[in-house]
Amino acid sequence: MRNCFSLGSAFRFIPVSSRIIATMTASSSSTSLFGGIPTAPPDSILGLTEAFQADKNPDKMNLSVGVYKDASGQTPILDCVKAAEQRLVDTEATKGYLPIDGGPDYRGHVRKLVFAETIAAERVTVVQTPGGTGALRESAAFIADQLSGRRVWVPSPTWANHNSVFASERLLVENYRYLGSDKKSFDIDGMLDDLSSKTNVGDAVLLHACCHNPTGVDPTPSQWAQIADVVAERGLLPLIDFAYQGFGHGLDEDAESIRAISAKCDELMVCSSFSKNFGLYSERVGALCVVSSDSATASAIQSQIKKLVRTNYSNPPRHGAAVVATILDDEKLTAQWHDELAMMRNRIKTLREQFVETMKTTGAGHDFSFLLDQNGMFSFSGLNPMQVDELLHKHSIYIVGSGRINVAGMSESRMGHLCEAIAKVVEGS
Repeated sequence: MRNCFSLGSAFRFIPVSSRIIATMTASSSSTSLFGGIPTAPPDSILGLTEAFQADKNPDKMNLSVGVYKDASGQTPILDCVKAAEQRLVDTEATKGYLPIDGGPDYRGHVRKLVFAETIAAERVTVVQTPGGTGALRESAAFIADQLSGRRVWVPSPTWANHNSVFASERLLVENYRYLGSDKKSFDIDGMLDDLSSKTNVGDAVLLHACCHNPTGVDPTPSQWAQIADVVAERGLLPLIDFAYQGFGHGLDEDAESIRAISAKCDELMVCSSFSKNFGLYSERVGALCVVSSDSATASAIQSQIKKLVRTNYSNPPRHGAAVVATILDDEKLTAQWHDELAMMRNRIKTLREQFVETMKTTGAGHDFSFLLDQNGMFSFSGLNPMQVDELLHKHSIYIVGSGRINVAGMSESRMGHLCEAIAKVVEGS
């Protein structure tokens, strides 16, 4: 017999399927599908920025998030970027989709920036990505999808998001020694020992090309040669994070690590970001480069990465990459970019020097001169978690719990205030 509701003799019978009744019964008795979802912890770095923004202390300082700031505390738009954007406003004819692997002009410029003329173009696959993080995620997806190795070796310490990005593609993350026990120097012997004795053929090894995040401690050219030898001998896949090209010693100088690796390894992957060196943080401009032994392999890799992109974000955003390509297509804009990048790099170096000298005047008796040997935006200060916590709660100075300081977030005019606060927490511990 059919199921129905009777509404009395004045109304007709309306058939109701058993499926509808079952659905109504389940809906009335079940709890919310989303009700049991727990709140995720805030990001260890971006969460500090949110707390900083809510802080009412007029003397607050944010030295946590990795963005360049000028003397006024702003993250500036480079003049060459403004000029390129105006040119795009005047000439851009479409907002149509880019190809899956990005704009051809942009990808060509990326290859030249990263490799110069050291590797034949037909051996290099270049895919435009949403920032350096997008490049890392696509590299992880490619390793998981196409390669037999499922392990990625990362330095200890490394950028906090590395572990999560690789784990999201179900890769096994292992650590190799990087920072010495003094928390100031590079442990080259420990790194080489771990890579020589613990890795397997086909494992990926994450390397910071320059301006190591979070420590600012980089290998010397001779040490890079040693690293390249071990990576080649063990049959490892170099996966190079190149987020800060130009912020260490210069555009070409910072790529010497990649030259050293590629001289010994026919296959490698490079994840580039142009957020920092072009000041295009919000535009999410990055690229994944894969070096193969021959052009046929490079073509196959391009097809596989495009397949992964298609099922992720489909194709990359246009504007930021168009800005980069416009600058690098024009000799005058390129020269202007080189000048502005050098200005940012030199200012960071000057801030390091000012911080070290100002700390000497506080009488805290703690020598920070080791920071002068570090490169790029970040420094491992040596401050412990208790001291970092005291800086936050007593002085509204925001530093990552590991003690990593964004040197580019310091201010010439407020250096005394910063150093006095640090001296107080150092003396009190």
